[in-house]
Amino acid sequence: MFARDHKQQHDEQTNDSSPTNHSKSDLQLLFAYGTLQQEAVQLAIFGRRLKGKTDALAEYRLTIVRIDDQDFVTASGTADHRNLEFTGNQADVVEGIAFTVTHSELQQADAYEPAGYTRTLVELRSGLNAWVYLQTARQTEDLS
Repeated sequence: MFARDHKQQHDEQTNDSSPTNHSKSDLQLLFAYGTLQQEAVQLAIFGRRLKGKTDALAEYRLTIVRIDDQDFVTASGTADHRNLEFTGNQADVVEGIAFTVTHSELQQADAYEPAGYTRTLVELRSGLNAWVYLQTARQTEDLS
């Protein structure tokens, strides 16, 4: 018992990437295909590196949108960001990572995402359900 308690204490002190002291019902999956995959962004939002598994989202394709929110642009380092567009075509697949997060961390991610992005529940290629952020109001710009 001491070894387990010591490990838990060590993990908490080193900001381990596992959510601690949460019931399974509080844990959610968050599918990231852009900036939420970046360690620096995770540390800034959640205060820890997230753990996850690679997965994919079928029937969507990546697009690029320009973000006008200067605070978000400063935090992320760019105005051009990935977005998802539903195509309905099984051949279209977006690769990403399904991270395990708490309900509280989902709320932190909600606050991080810029205006126009909404959190939507989707089914991943693995069959798991996960939350994903996508821009619903099209504010795209031809960047080519």
